[in-house]
Amino acid sequence: MNSTLIQLTLLMACGAGWRLLTPAGLTAEQTRVVLTTLVYYLLLPAMVLEVLWTAKIGLQSFQYTLLGVGCIAFALTCIGLLGVLFRIEARRMGALMLAAAFPNVTYLGLPVLEQTFGSWSRSVVIQLDLFAATPLLFTVGTILARHYGEEREKKPRSVLLFFNAPPFWAAAVALIFNHNAIVAPDWLSGVLQKLSATVAPLMLFSLGLALNWRAVRLRNLPYMLPVILVKMVAMPLFALFLAAYLTIDGNHKAAAVLDMAMPSMVLGIVFCDRYRLDSALYAMTVTVTTALSLLTLPFWHGIVAGYKW
Repeated sequence: MNSTLIQLTLLMACGAGWRLLTPAGLTAEQTRVVLTTLVYYLLLPAMVLEVLWTAKIGLQSFQYTLLGVGCIAFALTCIGLLGVLFRIEARRMGALMLAAAFPNVTYLGLPVLEQTFGSWSRSVVIQLDLFAATPLLFTVGTILARHYGEEREKKPRSVLLFFNAPPFWAAAVALIFNHNAIVAPDWLSGVLQKLSATVAPLMLFSLGLALNWRAVRLRNLPYMLPVILVKMVAMPLFALFLAAYLTIDGNHKAAAVLDMAMPSMVLGIVFCDRYRLDSALYAMTVTVTTALSLLTLPFWHGIVAGYKW
């Protein structure tokens, strides 16, 4: 696990170095937009199609959904109660709820799990993302952001429009092919594999581009502590408790729990900007929890690896 994290950290450091040096005059924001767009519209759908086409879809998928939805709901409840207790301002509260509840299951979880457990774990990540984390983010997450923030558009779009996205379409096609036992031709499998192989390093590089230590402010530190407690401790602990009642095998349980232990997701900054939440606080949360994950992930990996399911 330590060797894996060293490799992944170096890839993120390349992105962080790009932010500092801006080669060819390309800023981190410009570069990240291009890379994330490429991943979102081409590379990630290719991986979704490749993995779900041959994955075991059924009761196991439902259990991933149950685990992901249960953990996110638990985190939202915890941070919501803390917000009421300490009377946190609405703009900050919205940012903290997104930061505490939604883990970086794909951009960091995918490369970490793939390097730690093997290529089979990509199916765990994709199903947790597409069947639990992303649907909740684009529905419950959007509703919370609207509630605690401000809607800029006069006619807000339906939250269901967010599902009109390439990864979801790729998942739908893959599930149809999977259900009908359609075998992919060798040439298509080869193309999908080559496209999929680029996802993890580009995701890590993009994550490094997104980390901004200038966003770290001492005045925001008191608001960070509840997020760290919920996101890095309580949520994976609850995932461990919930996974014990699932019927999937131990390796898949371990991978799923570790994915729930990931730091705050980067995409939440888009919601903060759009609904005028505290973007600076959210950016600090992503940076700090990602840095802390280099310590917490080996800890949780040791727990799940030695846990008697």
